[in-house]
Amino acid sequence: MRGSERDEELAEAVRLRENGNAAEARLRLLALGEHWPDDARIAYQTAWAHDVLGREAEAVPHYERALRVTAPALPSIDRSEAFLGLGSTYRVLGRFHEAGTTLRRGVAEFPEHGALRAFLAMALYNEGRHQESVRLLLELLAATSNDPTVREYRGAIAEYARDLDGTVS
Repeated sequence: MRGSERDEELAEAVRLRENGNAAEARLRLLALGEHWPDDARIAYQTAWAHDVLGREAEAVPHYERALRVTAPALPSIDRSEAFLGLGSTYRVLGRFHEAGTTLRRGVAEFPEHGALRAFLAMALYNEGRHQESVRLLLELLAATSNDPTVREYRGAIAEYARDLDGTVS
């Protein structure tokens, strides 16, 4: 199979998933992965198809491969979503430490990606790191909320997020 055929098959599999036929997309993506085992895009889309079908444990190795392959690497938008997908999947599987580690890597690489920070906060909560979780969520709220009352108190919320015990003056 040539590169152009691969790209066409990949695009068709993505269309199938987007149109609600994730089972067929999954089968096509698995077949593509047989021919192109080091293609990060195929690995990422395969992981996504597994996730959509509730097959989280089977999605993990595909997400891991998508993030590991460096040439050609995933486009930034897909890479950030692969971190989110893998971290969220680890969390669903009860693998909280791995979720936190993965999501921290994603936040380090994509610091402005709010959803990565929100999912990291959930993983931190699951790890029993409640103060860090709440701090992260409050910082995200202060930085991104369009609620006029939150905007009015943005500075105070951000300041108190750094010291949840209320000793900041």
